[in-house]
Amino acid sequence: MSIILGIDPGSRVTGYGVIRQQGRQLLYLGSGCIRTKADDLPTRLQRIYAGVMEIITQYQPNTFAIEQVFMAKNPDSALKLGQARGVAILAAVNQSLPVFEYAARQVKQTVVGTGAAEKTQVQHMVRSILKLSANPQSDAADALAIAITHCHFNQNLLKVGDPKLVLTRGRLR
Repeated sequence: MSIILGIDPGSRVTGYGVIRQQGRQLLYLGSGCIRTKADDLPTRLQRIYAGVMEIITQYQPNTFAIEQVFMAKNPDSALKLGQARGVAILAAVNQSLPVFEYAARQVKQTVVGTGAAEKTQVQHMVRSILKLSANPQSDAADALAIAITHCHFNQNLLKVGDPKLVLTRGRLR
């Protein structure tokens, strides 16, 4: 049994999703968003860190999965996203959690079947996979999709059964 915390980082809204993997079965534990209303970036980063730490304390995950940085059109936005990712990762490593990273296209491909999926498609598939009564909020659905992607790759490693294969940062080594 494994508890996975998925994070969809953002400097204003950071989505989180927590699932439990028992063999091939995925169970929804919780999801939501860390919303930062402060105008200054340092305060927003502190709130993201504190929020991720609170989630880790509440759910006690064994694994942390996060979306990789993508190149945005606006370099300033990409830098802020990178900083938000950094404080979330710092919270995880401070709790000795292994960190895995997945590209947005890889997450969409795994959950929806196409790397160019729309957010509404991700929401629908997350709802279906986890047997939820309603679509999760968009950022939370993305975080749950990241956690589902980690489970998919983790399950595939178990099928392969080669002890020499190690999943590091979302890639086989």
